[in-house]
Amino acid sequence: MQVKKTRTMWSWAFYDWANSAYATTVMAGFFPVFFKQYWAADMSVNESTFWLGISNAGAGLLVALLAPVLGAIADQGGLKKRMLLSFATMGMLMTAALFLVQGGYWLLALMIYVFGAIGFSGSNVFYDALIVDVSERDQLDRVSALGYALGYCGGGLLFALNVLMTLHPDWFLLADKAEAVRWSFVSVALWWGLFTLPLMLFVHEPREAAAAYWWQASRDGFTQLRGTFHQLRSLKPVWLFLLAYFFYIDGVNTVARMAVDYGLSLGFDSTVLMTALLMTQFIAFPAALALGWLGERWSAKGVILVCLAVYAVVCVWSTSMQQATDFYWLAAAIGLVMGGVQALSRSMYARLIPRHQSAEFFGFFNMLGKFAAVMGPALMGVASIASGSVRFSILVIVLLFAVGAVLLLCVDEQTQEAQSEATSKTGAI
Repeated sequence: MQVKKTRTMWSWAFYDWANSAYATTVMAGFFPVFFKQYWAADMSVNESTFWLGISNAGAGLLVALLAPVLGAIADQGGLKKRMLLSFATMGMLMTAALFLVQGGYWLLALMIYVFGAIGFSGSNVFYDALIVDVSERDQLDRVSALGYALGYCGGGLLFALNVLMTLHPDWFLLADKAEAVRWSFVSVALWWGLFTLPLMLFVHEPREAAAAYWWQASRDGFTQLRGTFHQLRSLKPVWLFLLAYFFYIDGVNTVARMAVDYGLSLGFDSTVLMTALLMTQFIAFPAALALGWLGERWSAKGVILVCLAVYAVVCVWSTSMQQATDFYWLAAAIGLVMGGVQALSRSMYARLIPRHQSAEFFGFFNMLGKFAAVMGPALMGVASIASGSVRFSILVIVLLFAVGAVLLLCVDEQTQEAQSEATSKTGAI
């Protein structure tokens, strides 16, 4: 039994290894560079930053609107795993399709990118919700951190190979850097598909026979969703946490999605930026595990607050970057905290909510995360256009970290954890 539980936990965590290749190679790495230098080479720096920010915001908005509804349906039908695989498949196909987009077709590239981002983000709604089915309550911090740690390692390994392909395309029988980047998109789709197989084969969720039909699950899901809106009003620590998360995860997501674009706008060479991104991935691997361990022994909330403080300092520091070594130091600082704040936010929230409504509540969790991703990149893009200074645009992120930290301090996690455990037992009867 213990071997089966361990296999299930690792199989779940390996989905992070699988889909983080998209987050690293596509979202944070090659797509911003390729968009500026290949698909939108005729645009100004500020204009391309604007369109990239708006595209990230649009994808986040659509997933945000759908997440709670899909989560409620998944809870009723035992469909979390099926929905995860459906969204993941769409993400894989769209990522591979980027290979076909020729230079100058920036609008087509953005459209395919948006659908790929929807697949990536949508699958994460159900991946997060499955954590309550693969982990005991007292292991949530460690299991959540394991997922993020494997994600940084797996995403970093493929990204390292992709960077090598662009630096030495002749080693891989490729014509030039452009062809190497296009084949990198294909490699991400294949990697994502291959390492999703353990989850598909070994992760199972409880299902009721009566909830096997999509139409019935949809009907019951909408009924449950209306009830949960009313239920949330009585769960002050939950909605207060969600409000805090809305602000601070906006900053985290914006830094991840716009860092390479920011560095390019400051004039840094793309090789420097890719190297810094690789550093971040491999530093984040052990750091996420360490912070997960620390969250179990100290306090998830306390560790998150320390991570937010580091993020704020990094944003202020980044306005004065002049040399490549500055970017490397910043990458190292972000690598130390980004896995911790994400993993511990997920595990802290999992303890606050009723277990039998995990997909729906994680729908709200991801909804606010995606609405935050709408605000952050859009604000940064608008600030860049309005001020004429890319350096000024990064400062808007500091306010988001500050507001999120203040709200998080007000969350009474001990009382809510006891209440959610009692509610989960009642709901399971």
